Amino acid sequence: MSSTPKKRPKTDPINPRRRTKATNNPSHSSYSSHSLLVEPPPDLFPSRSEFLRLVAVVAIAASVAVACNYVVTFLNSQPKPFCDSDTDFDFSDYCEPCPSNGKCYDGKLECIHGYKKHGKLCLEDGDINETAKKLSELIETRVCEAYTQFLCEGTGAVWIEKGKLWNDLDEQMENHGLDSPIYEYAKQKATDMVDELLETRTNIQGIEELKCPDLLVEHYKPFTCYIRQWIAKRALILVPLCALLIGSTWLLLRIRRRNYLSTRAEQLYNQVCDILEEHALISRSSGGEGDPWVVASWLRDHLLLPKERKDHTLWKKVEELVQEDSRLDRYPKLVKGESKVVWEWQVEGSLSSSRKIKKAVESKLKSNEGTSKSSNQQFRGLKAGQLLNS
Repeated sequence: MSSTPKKRPKTDPINPRRRTKATNNPSHSSYSSHSLLVEPPPDLFPSRSEFLRLVAVVAIAASVAVACNYVVTFLNSQPKPFCDSDTDFDFSDYCEPCPSNGKCYDGKLECIHGYKKHGKLCLEDGDINETAKKLSELIETRVCEAYTQFLCEGTGAVWIEKGKLWNDLDEQMENHGLDSPIYEYAKQKATDMVDELLETRTNIQGIEELKCPDLLVEHYKPFTCYIRQWIAKRALILVPLCALLIGSTWLLLRIRRRNYLSTRAEQLYNQVCDILEEHALISRSSGGEGDPWVVASWLRDHLLLPKERKDHTLWKKVEELVQEDSRLDRYPKLVKGESKVVWEWQVEGSLSSSRKIKKAVESKLKSNEGTSKSSNQQFRGLKAGQLLNS
């Protein structure tokens, strides 16, 4: 006898205690299987109580890690003792190696003179280093200035005794009252710096000497020294060039003076001719009452400027032109009891037309100026009188 098989009731995925009735519907079964594949299981995420327990465990672990790290750091911060300087073995695991410029004994560090302790190192003392720099600069200045004086003036020295320089500095430092230990160490450092900077040698007598390098001595030369050295190097070119320049200048000045003398002498000669010709015409027109001649020295003092009277060459040029002129006569004459050289115009006649016209214009201008000045003066006088009367 055939019997229908019983189907097992399914559990509800949301509420496991709830059971669903078995059904023979195939669509309903396929839908339930698809929902099982898509929705996550309920125990995938922890519950609230489980999450709080997890946070508490993480916090305790972090606190323990921090505490352990602090303990380890504190234990390691204890400084290791320094290894003795005389020890040749490597105890780097148990002690710190002794730094340079320091002495270590019984695990303690002491820096040598001139250095100060900074942590686990011995650093150079700034005061001593500054003093050493000043001492080296003093030595450099003295040596280089002496070499500069030798190059520029030829009176200095090229090589200077090293011991003599330091003895002079020792006396200066004693006068300034510098601390002896500091000065001695600074002097040692300065000696090393000077030996690196300057040139050194030992002479025949075994004395150490210092010399300023050629590149360094250039910074100590004054500007005048550069000029003298530049001229000395180019003397073979500059001497002929200067001679040519001076000769050309002298020649130009002579030509200029010659032109000036000739031009000025011609002007004076023309004035002499005009004066002598006028005197001759006046003398003839007045029936011989006036003298037709003029004393040459009087003409000279009348025509020349005060600064030109000192230049005898100029008047000699005028005398030469007068002597060459056949219209003028030169002869000695007794004037007021003294022998004088007089000049006289020998040609009969009047002035040339051009000179007449020129002199007429000049006289007319002068007369017009004179009348205008007199009228202005009269007008001013009248105006002043009116003001006084009013």
